[in-house]
Amino acid sequence: MTVPVFLAEPADLARPEFVFGGPEGRHAAAVRRLRAGERLDLTDGAGSVAECVVIEAGRDSLRIQVLRRHEIPVPSPRLVVVQGLPKGDRGELAVEMMTEAGVDVIVPWAAARCVTQWKGERAAKALARWRSTAREASKQSRRFRLPEVTELASTAAVAALLSAAALGVVLHEEAASPLSGLPLPAGGDIVVVVGPEGGVSQEEIAVFREAKAVPALLGPTVLRTSTAGVVAAAVLQTRSGRW
Repeated sequence: MTVPVFLAEPADLARPEFVFGGPEGRHAAAVRRLRAGERLDLTDGAGSVAECVVIEAGRDSLRIQVLRRHEIPVPSPRLVVVQGLPKGDRGELAVEMMTEAGVDVIVPWAAARCVTQWKGERAAKALARWRSTAREASKQSRRFRLPEVTELASTAAVAALLSAAALGVVLHEEAASPLSGLPLPAGGDIVVVVGPEGGVSQEEIAVFREAKAVPALLGPTVLRTSTAGVVAAAVLQTRSGRW
């Protein structure tokens, strides 16, 4: 059985022994019911890891001892997925799967053909759900570097990301080149654009081409927008040597 992972404050990770409380400590003690002698890993979500053991279990906290500390390096190349807003709760599903697959940055995108619109209070709540999903999926998948979930991006902002990337890719069902055959950079950012249910418009394709992006075919079947990102991530993780 794998050791559970919880998020902790950076200051706590530097201590040899401390009481692990708050929401995370309460979850470890009351929900996971960790007991004396059991192991757990704590992380700040930015690559710092403390391997710990429970000394004493309370009702809603644990007294723990740090056994060892280490750092997880920043992955290279970095994988950024621009996700067109899906309908319903498929956005959270996409975030969950991409987090588990090791995507480093997730960018919600207000594409022209998005049925879902993030505006006003709804935008803040939707973004909070995406970030909460990424946080929980990171712990479940034992990630010590949480993915960044950015603010909602416009098409112009996505084009700027593509221009600055070591490789920019737009997934498109009419592309001639397969994603699995594209030459990959050794470092920098690989930015992959996933369109919404209605696809990427021709106007958006033109803007992204101007930004040096390459249209690429993911495979012979048409995937849902909520699954295309994780499949693309799996291809790129394997080909880049990160997996």
